Amino acid sequence: MTNRFLNLLEKAKQTGTPIICDGAMGTQLMERGLQFGDPPEMWNALPDKQGKVREVYRGYVQAGSDIILTNSFGGTPFRLKMHNLQDRTFELNKLAAELARMEAGEDHIVAGSMGPSGELFEPMGALTHESATEGFRRQAEGLAAGGVDVFWVETMSDLQEVRAAIAGARLVAPEIPVIATMTFDTRGFTMMGVSPAEAITELSKFDLAAIGGNCGNGPDELEAVIYSMNLVRQDIPLIAKSNAGMPQFINGATTYNASPELMAECARRMRAFGATIIGGCCGSTPTHITAMKQALNEQPPLDVSQLELTVSVATRAAPSEGRRERRKRETIA
Repeated sequence: MTNRFLNLLEKAKQTGTPIICDGAMGTQLMERGLQFGDPPEMWNALPDKQGKVREVYRGYVQAGSDIILTNSFGGTPFRLKMHNLQDRTFELNKLAAELARMEAGEDHIVAGSMGPSGELFEPMGALTHESATEGFRRQAEGLAAGGVDVFWVETMSDLQEVRAAIAGARLVAPEIPVIATMTFDTRGFTMMGVSPAEAITELSKFDLAAIGGNCGNGPDELEAVIYSMNLVRQDIPLIAKSNAGMPQFINGATTYNASPELMAECARRMRAFGATIIGGCCGSTPTHITAMKQALNEQPPLDVSQLELTVSVATRAAPSEGRRERRKRETIA
């Protein structure tokens, strides 16, 4: 049995053509009336809102996205429990995928978005590998039933949680490929202290179809992530899905300052630094995706040797002489 996503990756490998992903879902739904704090996944089941969800999907297909992500980022039972919707996990995720497939047809990839649980693992929290795996399994079950081509584990900070999400997805449908992206928004590290190099080194052990970064503080930061990952592994397709700049709170609303033209140039830079799959995250729109696709397809590739990173690569500082001496004394003692 062939898989649309794997076929697309193989074509990109053979031709060198970048794959275009979609942009934001949450901020697009907010423009259509979603209130802050309300669960976007509930819109998948509301007859008067389903058309708006499909409208977002359709906008990205028309903009040229090869891949669209389902409206299921918060679709784990852990997140849905905040709205007393945990018993509808299968239903809401299945509907998210079905609505996406209606717009994607057979020519575009539907990726089942699986975001973080919002909980902490032991000993800092109560989450265990077993309970996390079961939660992600329940989400993946709905996404698979709805017809996704790939499980898209995204915006992760904790490697333990990525492992649980991969395990949960593969319990449901081992034949469906899995990708994973983490968000490196803490001086180049994830919130849990994972560097891009550590992320790709660890995640490459799980036979993922692609690995990368998303969200964060803007494209400059993500360029350094892609650069770092590409230094470690050149044989794994890399994903770059950056926010449209830094979020700003203006007149009671969150806005993003990266124009379509800026994101288009950033897309060319991401490609030069090693990304194969390129799209947008929070604040990005179909207009951004159109500009990015045109730049990637119509302008010549940039020469990476002529580019400079504007953000430092995340590295761990070597311990000072004093710290080394203290550790030595503690070991002897």
